[in-house]
Amino acid sequence: MRHGSRARLLPEAVGRGGGGGLGAGSPALSGGQGRRRKQPPRPADFKLQVIIIGSRGVGKTSLMERFTDDTFCEACKSTVGVDFKIKTVELRGKKIRLQIWDTAGQERFNSITSAYYRSAKGIILVYDITKKETFDDLPKWMKMIDKYASEDAELLLVGNKLDCETDREITRQQGEKFAQQITGMRFCEASAKDNFNVDEIFLKLVDDILKKMPLDILRNELSNSILSLQPEPEIPPELPPPRPHVRCC
Repeated sequence: MRHGSRARLLPEAVGRGGGGGLGAGSPALSGGQGRRRKQPPRPADFKLQVIIIGSRGVGKTSLMERFTDDTFCEACKSTVGVDFKIKTVELRGKKIRLQIWDTAGQERFNSITSAYYRSAKGIILVYDITKKETFDDLPKWMKMIDKYASEDAELLLVGNKLDCETDREITRQQGEKFAQQITGMRFCEASAKDNFNVDEIFLKLVDDILKKMPLDILRNELSNSILSLQPEPEIPPELPPPRPHVRCC
């Protein structure tokens, strides 16, 4: 390993002095360049939590893994409970560390996944354009958002699996119409398999979050809203009380 080799060479150079090999007068060490260490990476200016929700099999994990690792798995296993990945991006001259939570779509996990809504600054709601039932489930997911998420969370509706256009059951117009009923919700279609619109989904969501909040408030709120960058806790945090009103009928 590079670091291990360097650690062995430096003591040897000092011990030999004017002898053979890497002595004190060696060009490799002249001017102190041989001992110069690489500058550590600049720490993130902000940290944001984003969650991905939607029915089972719509491609939530595939979207996350395409964005964070640029990979795609044809036979992706269903998420059990909650999973997450980290990715750092740069927007508006700021370095932002994204903590992306991938939630299970099965109803039996709702009591676990609901705990992750409240700290999310952005929520991506996904349906499969080839499966009408996943689109019909959207009102159910909106009820979860209205019950557990922060009122100021940015919302993005995504129709996934655009690569399966020939099997489409939900038109783009239907997706747009649903999003228009929700205050502040954006809409787009994407394909995790073809890597179409995937980066745009996450980067636009983050950009909307940054634009929405003044810089001084952003610093304070983000520092107070980040979950630990460790695997999800065994006991979810206490849930907030239900909000007095919902975003849609």
